[in-house]
Amino acid sequence: MIEKKSMLCPNCRKLISNDEPACPYCGTARPGSLWKRALGGRSRFGGDPVNAIIAVNVVFFLFSLLLNPSGLGLSANPLTFLSPSDGSLFLLGATGALPITGYGRWWTLISASFLHGGVLHLFFNMMALKQLGPFVLEEFGFQRFVTLYVWTGIAGFFISFLAGVPFTIGASASVCGMIGAILYYGKSRGGFYGMQIYRQAMGWVLGLVVFGLFFPGINNWAHGGGLLAGIAIAFLAGYEERTREGFHHRFLGTASLLLTAAVLLWALIQAVLLLT
Repeated sequence: MIEKKSMLCPNCRKLISNDEPACPYCGTARPGSLWKRALGGRSRFGGDPVNAIIAVNVVFFLFSLLLNPSGLGLSANPLTFLSPSDGSLFLLGATGALPITGYGRWWTLISASFLHGGVLHLFFNMMALKQLGPFVLEEFGFQRFVTLYVWTGIAGFFISFLAGVPFTIGASASVCGMIGAILYYGKSRGGFYGMQIYRQAMGWVLGLVVFGLFFPGINNWAHGGGLLAGIAIAFLAGYEERTREGFHHRFLGTASLLLTAAVLLWALIQAVLLLT
């Protein structure tokens, strides 16, 4: 009697035998191979990636406060209440023309997406991510979600760097990337459902424009760059309903995840070393 072991397909997460030559549900070739399982279609941590990103943002915000407690913004202005010092944010990887041109800190194009200038800044960005992230995760898949989040943030901050923004932080470039991906999804899918999604996403875009026009200190370059990058990446990568995540999606998503983890770890290490 031959004993067969079961596993979840690394792409579609359906229960299959580990010796299947191809997944009977999604067609992934040799799903039981070590390489395919290492670059699986879902998070290797078994949790919700949206909540994981929120947790990382909260941890970095708390750490930025602890780096320089004497520099906390305790003013009555709610927009600056409990705000980390510029020195703390610089050490942890704030980006912009000053850190990149003056100090060659190109890696901050990644780390800046996980830093925030105050409680309300963090709250609004994470609230938006909590609303938009699950939809993008469901319609694009885990690997494309990671790619979208990381690279729209990079693109948004790179555009703002080219525009000469001196010092900037926040997850809003990546959040705008989510909006861009949803815009593309709704327009591309079409029909009643697709157009409803498209109209909702356009409502977010209108809100961003109004917010950027009437509130000072908003990095509209990063917002616009993230939005356009989200549309472009969604166009190139496709979405689950039309294109299942393949090897190139898994490779890019895993590489993006590992690169981000390495940059954030380096940001923490060098911040501690520079203070000691």
